[in-house]
Amino acid sequence: MTSITGTNNDNPYGALGLAPQANDRSTSLGQADFLRLMTEQLKNQDPLKPLDNNQFLGQLAQFSTVQGIDNMQSAMGSMASVMESDQTLRAASLVGREALVAADKVDLAAGAGTHGEIVATTAGTIQIEIVDSAGAIVRKTSVEAGAAGNVPWQWDGRNDDGEPIAAGQYSIRATSGTGKDAETLDLRLSAKVDSVSIEPTGLVLNLSGLGSHPLSSIRRVG
Repeated sequence: MTSITGTNNDNPYGALGLAPQANDRSTSLGQADFLRLMTEQLKNQDPLKPLDNNQFLGQLAQFSTVQGIDNMQSAMGSMASVMESDQTLRAASLVGREALVAADKVDLAAGAGTHGEIVATTAGTIQIEIVDSAGAIVRKTSVEAGAAGNVPWQWDGRNDDGEPIAAGQYSIRATSGTGKDAETLDLRLSAKVDSVSIEPTGLVLNLSGLGSHPLSSIRRVG
């Protein structure tokens, strides 16, 4: 006669693989679990050494803090979602408008010009050079800065001979002073906002001829 050996929990069906399976339980401690543990702690405390009031209040404070943090995280998540939606709607209204951004290269159609501003460090003459993709200077011009600050500048898309330029990418160089005292100045170009993209890093404006730039890098919208 075949005998069946009992398991540690005295289940006669264990050897046949019919033992009940333990239910999977979450290892995280929820609010109900926290309260249940506190209740059991109070019920089973030593009557001669009851739980100290300060210790009990400390546990309640920990519970309130954890609950408050959970609620705050939920509220902050909702707020961030609302702010992102609002920012997206605001950025969409920029499509078709002109945006000013720090840049010194631009893709232009044949005969097309560009404009922007130069950040002058002192008063005086600012020399500007337009250079094509081959490194050749196609136009030299200048503007006068009355003082340190932003100086408006524009180019009509023609070379030194007055002829329209060919389509392509052009670099703009702005300097002040001469010789060893020459200083390269920061340049900002203005272009139309073609579209707005939502990237993991935030909102990005796609500018005509200037490529994509994060919203935070835009200096001015006009």
